[in-house]
Amino acid sequence: MKINITVSALAAALLVGGLTFSTNSLAQRYYGQNLCGYSGFKCIKVRHGDTWNKMFPNSSEREIVMKLNRTNMPLRYRTWIVVPTNLGSITEKQLSPFPEHRNTNGKKALVVNLTSQAFGAYDAEGNLVHWGPVSGGRGYCPDVGRSCNTITGHFKIYRKQGEDCKSSKFPVETRGGAPMPYCMHFHGGFALHGSTLPGYNASHGCVRLFFDDAKWLNQDFLNIGTPVIVSR
Repeated sequence: MKINITVSALAAALLVGGLTFSTNSLAQRYYGQNLCGYSGFKCIKVRHGDTWNKMFPNSSEREIVMKLNRTNMPLRYRTWIVVPTNLGSITEKQLSPFPEHRNTNGKKALVVNLTSQAFGAYDAEGNLVHWGPVSGGRGYCPDVGRSCNTITGHFKIYRKQGEDCKSSKFPVETRGGAPMPYCMHFHGGFALHGSTLPGYNASHGCVRLFFDDAKWLNQDFLNIGTPVIVSR
């Protein structure tokens, strides 16, 4: 299979595939638009009435494009999306910003990179078995008047809850209650959980995941004590 971009160039592009823009005077980093400048990708306009199913009736291709754009939200919230030019032949694994192998010291590990807005799940042999999009903490949260950046470092999963997990703090107005399905806490109030991902870091500090990814990590991969490595 021929790909229109070298592996090394693709990895570099996917690692920093974002654009800084301003929304309500708050700088956000929208993943994907810089990829338009790379061979192998194109950015297309989203028109009124477009939906994921309408634009990408093939479910596998649709999932690839959603993962590449780091969003599971309806297309009415977007004006453009980035698409691989060889969508019919490229695989999800080829779009991973992570190496296929890393040293995990003989243990399963979860790696989160807030710049590439993605996670990689590695088995005990150090093989990448799954990856997916994330949305980390935003630079400033007006409701709490401070930075909400996700903590970085080496941690371990210390608590897991199921589909009915809820925040004990947000929304601020109700002193909690926000859904955090399949939450997996790794440091204090910081957790991985299912949610909507807009395509940029937008949370109060938690690591948001696609719902299916959160369920898989919670039920089939992460255990209490599994290492979690978060970096930028």
